[in-house]
Amino acid sequence: MSVRIAVGAQWGDEGKGKIIDLLSSEADLVVRSQGGANAGHTVKISDKKFILHMIPSGVLNKNTVSAIGNGVVFDYDSFISELDTLKKTGINPDGRLFISPYAHVVMPYHKELDRAAENCRKNKIGTTFKGIGPAYQDKISRCGIRVVDVLDAEYFPVVLKNNIEAKNHIFEKIYGEKNKLDYDKTYKNCIEKFEIVKKYVKDVSLLIEESLENKKSILFEGAQGTLLDIDYGTYPYVTSSNTTSGGVCTGTGISPTKIDSVIGVMKAYTTRVGNGPFVTELNDEAGKHLQSVGCEVGATTGRQRRCGWFDALIARYSSRINGLSSLALTKIDVLGGLDKIKVCVGYKYKGNILTEFPPVSNILEKCEPVYEELDGWKEDISDIKEYKDLPENVRKYIDYIEKISKVPVEIVSVGPERNQSIFK
Repeated sequence: MSVRIAVGAQWGDEGKGKIIDLLSSEADLVVRSQGGANAGHTVKISDKKFILHMIPSGVLNKNTVSAIGNGVVFDYDSFISELDTLKKTGINPDGRLFISPYAHVVMPYHKELDRAAENCRKNKIGTTFKGIGPAYQDKISRCGIRVVDVLDAEYFPVVLKNNIEAKNHIFEKIYGEKNKLDYDKTYKNCIEKFEIVKKYVKDVSLLIEESLENKKSILFEGAQGTLLDIDYGTYPYVTSSNTTSGGVCTGTGISPTKIDSVIGVMKAYTTRVGNGPFVTELNDEAGKHLQSVGCEVGATTGRQRRCGWFDALIARYSSRINGLSSLALTKIDVLGGLDKIKVCVGYKYKGNILTEFPPVSNILEKCEPVYEELDGWKEDISDIKEYKDLPENVRKYIDYIEKISKVPVEIVSVGPERNQSIFK
């Protein structure tokens, strides 16, 4: 029995989908703890590519139970669409896929509010327009609608009508848009969709407790990455939930004393989607190499990812905030072909050298990277299965990352396929 957390250790898009799929082969239960359809986990199995936004990646393992925790904001349209896609490819998760009744629901007006708010901002955040922020805002404002509320025939129409009247007032008075939302249409659509959803509803915290009592192995799946955390990320260019390991406990109902280990998923370089500071960002030939060879396009947004060198300050910060036990180092194969590889070991800021990551956007925007340089490699490593068979310079690079991050590397990913993984 083991209880593990897999968490993104950079700005998301680190390859968590593949790593979670890999680890879930030995897990009895995989639980997602936060975020919503703004996340995009990509898993490639043979000739099939799966992009999951709402359903946990563990669902692709037929012997694994998957669950969506209370900390997630639940997009029923995305859930049903992914469900249909899975079933069409021969994966039927019925009986092993569940949703917490206490997860808040992303309603259509949340997506409309997301677009309206972003369009009015002078400094764009780079939201995905999935309604995540407004849904969490309603949750904190105590006017949100949970899964259990939609299933209450008496309560749901009352709270929905109140919310739509309030949102229409916002649209008219703040954004100058009249009659934006139609109650009858929204109610009917939601009720119809929840006829499909309701059979998957189950108390996830109780499911976790039962699994612990039966000595089952549990894997907790985080969405996005540490630097997008609402508290510890590069605010305000962050998401609206706690993407760190601490968010797992509040987002699923497990006690922190039950967690055995935390694995941080980290690219062998750094990427970011959307706006916000990025100290090691590259706008040269090396950056173009990372973008093209790494196929760096956001699974949710379709936007090209900004690329940069590996950042040791971020690695140490993520290790401290999440309590990382080990690293899964992904996309190291993408670095092949580069003569030299740089690693950021400090930031120049107002005449000083910073060696610890400051999660303050207006400081980071004024920082310049301080690099150390390592020799690259030309070999194609995508078919290598044993760590000892990796080229010497690849192993030196991994050793260097372990040294500067102070966290051992457990898994090395040398390609997108399940079998392109080396357990160090």
